[in-house]
Amino acid sequence: MRRFYEQSLSWVVDGAMCNMMHLLQWRRRSDTCTRRELEEYLKQCAAMSREEFFEVQPVRQPVFGNGWIEWDSPRPSGHPENDRVHVRYYPAKKKDAPTVLILHALMSASDIGYRRLAAWFNAQGWGVVFPHLPYHYSRTPRKTLNGELAITANLVRNAEGIRQAVVELRQLMCLLRGLGTHKFGLLGTSYGGWNGALLSFLEPGFQFLALVQPIVNTEKAVWESPGSAVMRRELRARGHLPGNTRPIDHLGSPLHGMPLCDPGSIIVTGGVYDRISPIVDLEELVSRWNGVELLRSRQGHFGYRALGDTMKRVEKMLDR
Repeated sequence: MRRFYEQSLSWVVDGAMCNMMHLLQWRRRSDTCTRRELEEYLKQCAAMSREEFFEVQPVRQPVFGNGWIEWDSPRPSGHPENDRVHVRYYPAKKKDAPTVLILHALMSASDIGYRRLAAWFNAQGWGVVFPHLPYHYSRTPRKTLNGELAITANLVRNAEGIRQAVVELRQLMCLLRGLGTHKFGLLGTSYGGWNGALLSFLEPGFQFLALVQPIVNTEKAVWESPGSAVMRRELRARGHLPGNTRPIDHLGSPLHGMPLCDPGSIIVTGGVYDRISPIVDLEELVSRWNGVELLRSRQGHFGYRALGDTMKRVEKMLDR
């Protein structure tokens, strides 16, 4: 009975959130990329290595002040609001203390919970950075909603948004190293977990990597997820078929890389009733990342239990 109740509640909550995502996708239906646009993009990127695709460049004229770090994005999208990087900075008392990157979920509605996490990490002696990922919070373009442009039927913009985020995160880590930080942690949720996984393939120095219900199977996220039904309809109407982005899976899929940190310092948390980032996909991920711990939380994709379970495990890791 308990399992039936939990599963039913999870499906109701996830269903409501998926309907909201469908509405946003419907609003952006005219943005759907054509087959030719996608094919041209694949020609440009398919032969690239991960290091080439996410090439990091020095930050030009970063601005520090009032708890923020800002600079111009090296991967401009054409939306002025999105092309200015904003990072909330909660420094530790010690200059050389480790710093944790907290990466938010897609269309995250509020940063209140993340501010509480930042306060907790500060109390443990860690510095904290909370980047606004592309198209979210302060980076939301005019006449759009928070996160609305991050994942749509414009597959080229989706890929470039991920690229923009990872390159900027690499720049952020370079900036922090210049301030005396050489040890890092990362806590990423859903969309943020996807970005965090890709970052971990490129950057060393993570003392822990905690990915909460990350999107790892990018093919299924488009063609099977209950949250992308409208996106699929628009793509099929323009002649797109499953497998169309497979040539760049080695660049954008967490299933096609290996973190540079110790597998024993990695936590992946899945929801047992999650149909957006299904537990079976996370089981495949941890089998490829040999030695990684998989936590199972009794929730769907949307909820707070998974994050709470993850933080209990992170606390034990920091106490070691």
